[in-house]
Amino acid sequence: MIRTLAAAALLISTTALPLAAFETRAQAAYVIDHTTGTVLLNKNADEPLPPASMSKLMTLYMAFEAIERGQLSMTDELVVSAHANSFGGSTLFLKEGERVSVEDLVRGVIVLSGNDACVVIAEALSPDGTEAGFARLMTRRAQEMGMTNSTFANSSGWPAAGHRMSMRDLGLLSQRLLTDYPEYYPMFSETEFLFDENESSNRFNRNPLLTLGIGADGLKTGHTQEAGYGLAGSAKQDDRRVVFVLSGLDTAAARAQESEAIVNWAFRQFAQRTLVDAGERVATASVWEGGEPEVGLVSSEDITVLLPVLAGKTVSAEVVYTGPVQAPIAAGTALAELVIQPEGLPEQRFPLVAETDIAHGGFLAKISTAALSLIDQWTTRAPSEDGA
Repeated sequence: MIRTLAAAALLISTTALPLAAFETRAQAAYVIDHTTGTVLLNKNADEPLPPASMSKLMTLYMAFEAIERGQLSMTDELVVSAHANSFGGSTLFLKEGERVSVEDLVRGVIVLSGNDACVVIAEALSPDGTEAGFARLMTRRAQEMGMTNSTFANSSGWPAAGHRMSMRDLGLLSQRLLTDYPEYYPMFSETEFLFDENESSNRFNRNPLLTLGIGADGLKTGHTQEAGYGLAGSAKQDDRRVVFVLSGLDTAAARAQESEAIVNWAFRQFAQRTLVDAGERVATASVWEGGEPEVGLVSSEDITVLLPVLAGKTVSAEVVYTGPVQAPIAAGTALAELVIQPEGLPEQRFPLVAETDIAHGGFLAKISTAALSLIDQWTTRAPSEDGA
């Protein structure tokens, strides 16, 4: 039988103002509190859209993977092909036959959004030496990572039929770059990279948030006529980090304004709170045939959640478990879940474990348990059809 218990320590609530959702002008948006995993905003986040240069993040992720497994090193020099040299738009002005270090290519992609640099990396890692082959590899790897609304036709985000990513997928990818490759992440906050003194017109990072003092330190802008203006960004203030993705804005100025507004909203309207300390008893569960009639339910680690700052000082919660729980029970065994539903935010679930060992109670425990079961059935049985 599934049992639901009120978590009394968390139940007392105060009058709270309703949480107003952020009204974004973006065609699609996804905002997640990276620290707690709480989704703060979802607008068309699962719709596959042209990602423009934001899809370069996938090329970078695969380059970092290749470096990690020894397929590439930052000091390797890669040759520029005629195909790489053929790209316009944002470039490093690479010349056919030129040899460029992987480190310069990576910085060229991150800071300068170099289409040509992407292609050089792609051809070096492609199973068949072509950018198209690398794009197929990108698509397969994205699916493996859980980015189910992503397909790639090239390495740079150059407009192409079928080149699509959802904002949720870009958010997941941004988080993976943060957690999987922190050693490379500082490059995303670099505001300038002068690759060639003779070609200095493209040397500044287009991320409009990096110099505003709001904790922004990445990740990638994007713009094509089809996609509009977009930004996959991240910002850190104190112990919290927010990751956000926007797409489909009309101008670069609108992208800058909307991105800054979202960062300020995410940090000012939400705050972290520790609701349960590690080892603190949250509730008890009934025990079947045990030496004790109940077992304490505790969390093995602190339970920290993100809550709206206007939601009062306490929050309602409940404990759900299937019980009574059969003895014997070992301390630390997962038995239940603490379910928390902050207003305006997704439901959050946290595991609860047995506080102590509960031994099997023997014959007397069986008799006692059977009697309690009969009483429970009698008091909870459905009334007869005549209402008696």
